[in-house]
Amino acid sequence: MAHPKVFLTGASGYIGGDGLWTIVNAHPDWQLSALVRNKDKAEQVTAQYPNIRIVHGDLDSSDIIEEEVKNADIVFHFADCDHVAAAQAIAKGSQHHTAERPLWLIHTSGTGILTIEDQRAHTYGIERPKEYNDWEGVSELLNLPADAFHRNVDEIIIDAGKRDPSSVRTAIVCPPTIYGPGRGPCNTKSVQAYWLSAAVLKRGKGFLVGKGENVWHQVHVQDLSNVYLALGDAAAAGGGKATWNDEGYYLAENGSFVWGDIQRKVAEEAFAQKFIKSPEVDSIDDTQTTDLHPAGIYAWGSNSRGHAIRARKLFGWDPKKPKLIDLIPEIVALEAKDLGLK
Repeated sequence: MAHPKVFLTGASGYIGGDGLWTIVNAHPDWQLSALVRNKDKAEQVTAQYPNIRIVHGDLDSSDIIEEEVKNADIVFHFADCDHVAAAQAIAKGSQHHTAERPLWLIHTSGTGILTIEDQRAHTYGIERPKEYNDWEGVSELLNLPADAFHRNVDEIIIDAGKRDPSSVRTAIVCPPTIYGPGRGPCNTKSVQAYWLSAAVLKRGKGFLVGKGENVWHQVHVQDLSNVYLALGDAAAAGGGKATWNDEGYYLAENGSFVWGDIQRKVAEEAFAQKFIKSPEVDSIDDTQTTDLHPAGIYAWGSNSRGHAIRARKLFGWDPKKPKLIDLIPEIVALEAKDLGLK
């Protein structure tokens, strides 16, 4: 594929915006189309990327999405990984492809899907030993339980590939806690550690969710974008070094961290920057956590442990950006600014 037709969702979002930056800089000759939901965001996207074709619509614009997927060679679905209608429209559009002109479908999920044990048991702040990986453990990832977060949408994408594997080649990218400044045209910041920092600043004191012993993995958004780029390159090469469909599941992480360490660091940093009176933290329960943020128990209290072996083995993916804990000073300062505290 010399100049593939590429359709993207989520170009105005955090993951998609940084992914778009990476793709455009690597491949200025690719024919890019982006689904954008309103005029203001469209103007921001075209200001940064004048050659991109804007597709006006949102994730509920099923007919538009189906038509774009039908006409594309490669689809990057960066947008909301819980939006069923959008995934269904993409799957429907994929049915127009043939073995002679396959669709390369690169979908974004999230390792919230690995928090199933805490989700079912309503536990928080405890360490769970269960770990996943995307190499010898890939089948387990492709067959996670139906009640896991994001799983219903994952299944739509997986089934699109199963229906006709020679015509629809799927890859699911599954990032954990993402952080770092995005390079996209609109939203440039992530959620979990940012919500946490905002909650500490508003509360005026640091906290631990339960014991704070739960473990997640982490990835800087700019390292994550290199996984998407490697998959895009492979798709443009007719499959390349990538594995697809029943081996097309890619975790993307640069090591693990304990949430309690991040919670303590946020408190220390908020104190050091003179936004709160003490660096101390107190332990809060599930109700108090939910009062601070509706998704707080899941975001700061669950375990999500998944090792990214596939991208390292196949593409030599080598994440090099700083760890989450190293960027906490910047994140606290950013949240303080956004809250009008600076």
